[in-house]
Amino acid sequence: MNEQWILKETKSADFKDERINARFRDTLSVLAEHPTASIPCASGGHAEMTAAYRLFDNPKVTIERILQPHAEASIRRMAEQKTVVLVQDTTEINLTRPVQQVCGAGPLGKDKRLGLFLHPLHAFTPNGTPLGTVGLKHWTRDWERKTQNDKTSHERASEPFESKESYRWLDTLRRADEISEQCPNTKVICICDSEADIYEMMSEKTSVNWIIRGCQNRVLNEKTHEGTPNHIRESVLAQNIISETVIDVRSRSLKIGCDERGRRQPRKPRKAACDVRSACVSIRPPRRPGESSLSPVEVNVVIVRERLPPAGEEPIEWMLLTDLPVETESQSLNVIQLYATRWMIEVYFKVLKSGCLVEKRRFENIKRFQACLAVYMIIAWRTLYICRLARGAPNINCEAVFEPDEWKPVWQIIRNSPPPTEPPSLGEITGMVAQLGGYIKRKNSPPGPQTIWIGMQRAYDFAICWRSFGPGG
Repeated sequence: MNEQWILKETKSADFKDERINARFRDTLSVLAEHPTASIPCASGGHAEMTAAYRLFDNPKVTIERILQPHAEASIRRMAEQKTVVLVQDTTEINLTRPVQQVCGAGPLGKDKRLGLFLHPLHAFTPNGTPLGTVGLKHWTRDWERKTQNDKTSHERASEPFESKESYRWLDTLRRADEISEQCPNTKVICICDSEADIYEMMSEKTSVNWIIRGCQNRVLNEKTHEGTPNHIRESVLAQNIISETVIDVRSRSLKIGCDERGRRQPRKPRKAACDVRSACVSIRPPRRPGESSLSPVEVNVVIVRERLPPAGEEPIEWMLLTDLPVETESQSLNVIQLYATRWMIEVYFKVLKSGCLVEKRRFENIKRFQACLAVYMIIAWRTLYICRLARGAPNINCEAVFEPDEWKPVWQIIRNSPPPTEPPSLGEITGMVAQLGGYIKRKNSPPGPQTIWIGMQRAYDFAICWRSFGPGG
């Protein structure tokens, strides 16, 4: 296995005990070689398995301490970039078990599902290459907690913003601001989905730029004449079209049969031809309990709306709120392209759940699970990083990622010929690794993370054989 990346990601690990530091590195290395395998299977022996479980059970080993060195390494990668996109989003980690439930898991909704919520701040390059997790919020809900629908309008209005779950968006934005100060030569843009359409997010003074997908058709602050739109959406749609763009609409299946929300309904994949409009508007501030009158906020808005949706389909529409300039066609298209990077955090969650199978890890206690989850978050980043790096920089030397005794057996098996003396390109070797995972080479169809995480497991097994009794022995 390539030990160099392990050393880089754990360089500043400090559990106040050198033995625990060493065990952390060994456990990360062992589990990274077989991310889909169970911990006993990946460990390869009773001693390694016991060491891994003892690591997760150690009170000094927390999710924050495990991710701290990875976050520092991620910030160093950010500092090497001209522009970085920091995406924050929330996902459910479902830990529901058929018999004995995980101690400390909380309800995920009104149904009987149990687990925890994960809200990472993940760094990406504008082309979607992941740089790592640089911030994290995680929590479990109380059993007696009321949902927003259960509360009266007076209860909702009188509840302090800091006590709401939605406060995580503002707290994470402030974390992004702190990170931006550590990378003075890097332009940092924080991107959020529609849950972050909150007044405090737009009124916060930060050194980072932001893009938020709007979901509330807020009232404008300006006094309008009769017949003139006084809401964001109608006001921007009344503007002239400044550009056109095409959006790749991904397929979507209905996860819950009774879910009637529009953005959760099934759809077929298509290419949507969209019109682009933009404007700068002033938003009327909301009322907050205990707050004096709040100030209006000026935001720039880009609306992307599908021109001719298929029959029976709702038109694709994005209302993007931002502090980036949107006056020209190129500026508006730049905001759209940057927001499209947000989808990569969904791919990251897929690698974490389907590639590393974190929801299937068997732990009796939530604290032990969280420590294990943090290790697999690093492994999920590494898998997606290789996939995206091979797309973004396919011509670099493959030894930037793979050791010689990792890529050489892959070449020998796929090409059925001795490996070359000069290392091939990263794109070529990554494609071969993906072939081990079931990838079928097609024109303009690069391998995805699933074939890569399956292929990498086989590649690591071949590397062991190569080092043990093969040419590299």
